[in-house]
Amino acid sequence: MLSKIVWAIATPLLLISGIYFTFQLKGVQFNLKKMIKSLKTKEETTISPIQTLMLSSAAKIGVGSIAGIALALYFGGEGTIFWLWITSFITAPNAFVESLLGSKHKVKEKEIYMGGPSYYIKNGLNNKKLSFIYAIFIIVVYILCFSSIQTNTIATSIYHSYHINKYVIAILITFISGIVIFKNIKDLIKMISAFVPIMCIIYIFIGIIIIIYNKDQLPNVFYRIFDAAFNFKSFISGFLTSLIIGIQRGIFSNEAGIGTGAIASATSDTKNYINQGYIQILGVYFTSLVICSISAFLILLSPYQTLHFENVNGIEISLYALKYHLGSFGEFFLILSILLFAFSTIVAGYYYGESSLRFIDKKVSKAKLIVFKIITLFILFIGAIIKPGILWNMSDFIIGLLAIINIYSILKLYKKKKI
Repeated sequence: MLSKIVWAIATPLLLISGIYFTFQLKGVQFNLKKMIKSLKTKEETTISPIQTLMLSSAAKIGVGSIAGIALALYFGGEGTIFWLWITSFITAPNAFVESLLGSKHKVKEKEIYMGGPSYYIKNGLNNKKLSFIYAIFIIVVYILCFSSIQTNTIATSIYHSYHINKYVIAILITFISGIVIFKNIKDLIKMISAFVPIMCIIYIFIGIIIIIYNKDQLPNVFYRIFDAAFNFKSFISGFLTSLIIGIQRGIFSNEAGIGTGAIASATSDTKNYINQGYIQILGVYFTSLVICSISAFLILLSPYQTLHFENVNGIEISLYALKYHLGSFGEFFLILSILLFAFSTIVAGYYYGESSLRFIDKKVSKAKLIVFKIITLFILFIGAIIKPGILWNMSDFIIGLLAIINIYSILKLYKKKKI
């Protein structure tokens, strides 16, 4: 109930701000030429703009792009995919503006530049309390919720396929994650930059092969998507449900308007803030229009409507679809994809959490960071074995709150010409 109330406020805010910035910035989200050009830079930087794209993409392209899309189709119908696409274009300017603000208000720490909404809310709006609230929410949603969703999805998928005890899976995930997150921040970002492109290329390649093989069914799939998106006959259960769930999943996957892309953008020591904005728009499109769309088509090209679940994670639907298309290899491929996607999100999410902790406590000691890492690992373990519905509901609620805080802040800063 609380989640619905929060999203009843967040949804119009995200859409209205996106439309407002579209006009103010002259359709910045449609300038593909500048987006491509922004990837090329002659600057010598410690963290390159492309590496910031990989960092933000790692946080976005988690199991939400697989299991989350499956949930959207399961509860909201085919029409949710259309509204996810539309939401991506409307809200992309939010990602551009927050990225510029994140870069402008970043602060040099010992190892790296740090920034994001907490910094521009505090330094731009002079609202220390709100900046601290935002930082706390980031820690809760990325360390507690998102990380738990990743491990829960890994455990659920492996259990369903190979019947390996979830506690055994939880221990293995926690152990591997511990090896990685105990590295320093620069090493984390460099590892993600090398890791993300490989996992995306593999997923896209297999996805395209399946789509081409089933190309004769594509017209019917598109018809179902558009027909369900504009099903005004059943306004509440049809049109309104697919619209709201489509917007929620769009924001959940591409994070445009939440402010997290600004945290990633701030890590680069580039002076070209405009390029960072265009790069984040590319990240929004890549996540929603490529990765999420492939996940959706793989499911829509299967008879997934025959499935019925209780306490559904979403990954069960994706597993069914891939097994339908590729047999036992499809099952193995999806589990491999989940491991790669989930692991990248765990690592990137941990970075977001640690950067927020460093914002709250400027002189955070090594001992406190070690405790923070241990707590993170404990949460990863517990996340693998609890009911997924709790995690998804909590995530939706906090993401909605983050969106409200961030949109309020970027609109106010823009009107004050502090961008």
